[in-house]
Amino acid sequence: MKVRHTSPARLGLLVISLVWLLVALPLSVSAAPYAAFVMDARSGEVLHARNADTRLHPASLTKMMTLYVAFQAIENGEIGLDTTVTISANAAAEQPSKLGLRAGQRIKFRFLIRASAVKSANDAATAIGEILEGSEAAFARRMTRTAKALGMSKTTFKNAHGLTEAGHLSTARDMSILGRHMLYDYPEYYNLFSRITTDAGIKTVPNTNRRLLSNYKGADGIKTGYTRAAGFNLVASAERGNERIIATVFGGRSTATRNARVAELLDMGFKRAPSQVALRKPAKPAYGGSRATAKTIRVVRAVKQSPRPKARSSLVDGAPVLVSLKDDVRQALFEAQVNSASDVQVTNAASASTAAVLQSPKPAARPKALMMASLTQPKPETKARPNPEVVTRLSTSGGRHWGINIGKYPNRYRAERVLLKTALAEMSTLNGARRTVTERKSGYDANFVGMTRESADLACRRLQARNVQCFMIAPSS
Repeated sequence: MKVRHTSPARLGLLVISLVWLLVALPLSVSAAPYAAFVMDARSGEVLHARNADTRLHPASLTKMMTLYVAFQAIENGEIGLDTTVTISANAAAEQPSKLGLRAGQRIKFRFLIRASAVKSANDAATAIGEILEGSEAAFARRMTRTAKALGMSKTTFKNAHGLTEAGHLSTARDMSILGRHMLYDYPEYYNLFSRITTDAGIKTVPNTNRRLLSNYKGADGIKTGYTRAAGFNLVASAERGNERIIATVFGGRSTATRNARVAELLDMGFKRAPSQVALRKPAKPAYGGSRATAKTIRVVRAVKQSPRPKARSSLVDGAPVLVSLKDDVRQALFEAQVNSASDVQVTNAASASTAAVLQSPKPAARPKALMMASLTQPKPETKARPNPEVVTRLSTSGGRHWGINIGKYPNRYRAERVLLKTALAEMSTLNGARRTVTERKSGYDANFVGMTRESADLACRRLQARNVQCFMIAPSS
């Protein structure tokens, strides 16, 4: 009997195959669970759901909430798009995907938003959380509070980027709800998610969702996500005619299979959704940011206390005397102003209390030699009574119809910013003036209006002394 010997090359292939089976089998067994959800974005009606309420790892879908909170902060004056952010060592050390920020680097807030939305950069997302709440942990708590306010009842965040962490979980339904709020609550920022590439300050970055955006008709967002524990996730939105559908997938096996499944779900949504439906936008939640830094102005309409006005001062024999009015007297005087004097009868009780007011000293009589000025032509002089000399002064102020211009700027934001800085620097001379920005073909004029000629002239001279360009604006004819 012949013994067949296995060649070394064949033996090597056999070993490699066995190793591959040992590696691939556990991965297939522990593959991320699948979940899907489809809704009509216009009405919020559910069109399809599978494992939609199972708590799973959201991966970088997390950044939708990071960005939602960032947009809230901008809207409420907590931070500006052009605020410069210093990158911490913690943010710079985040795992990919990342923009490549360095510890100590300074970058505008708008570029962190772009990098998070388009590139799905973990370092940029962490930097957003740290600048808004001081630490990523505090920001994650704020994200969770905001999620609850949006109706995302089964979502808990532990970080700003979505890398796998114990307790950092969401559902397909909750992420669809977030995507719908992003669409309707901040439409001015929603276009970020449809950009194939964007300028992120230090470089141009591509969109992680560019394949679906390029290949599916009507697709315009919103966010991808991937970790080994989560699988390939995607919240997508597409619009065709009057219809808009949002579809969410958790646990895709690859980018290609995930995109194909999302396309199928979107097609299903467009088939099931009615052509015409009443638009019911979701209710925007209350602002949940830091009250210490927010500039939101609260208007209290309920009157808790109505303090009595201070007593009016009157002069008797040259000395101030405080006169207090009783309630019935105040009412009588008010009615006397509204009605004619002959129709209002002040009661005896009121007249007794008003005696102090009515006894104020009479003004001194006008001197007999004082003549009334007149604009008519004086009569010829006579020997008995010479014509008095009439001195008149014609006002050149034009009332408060003058103004000043402090420059022309390329956009409204720059003009408004210069007006505010100037008003703060020259509060004494610009007090009462209104800041206005006038759009013209050549740019935006920054003006202060509602001034007298004298105050406009003084303000211009003071600004010019500080090397600020300024010229007066005369009243229009």
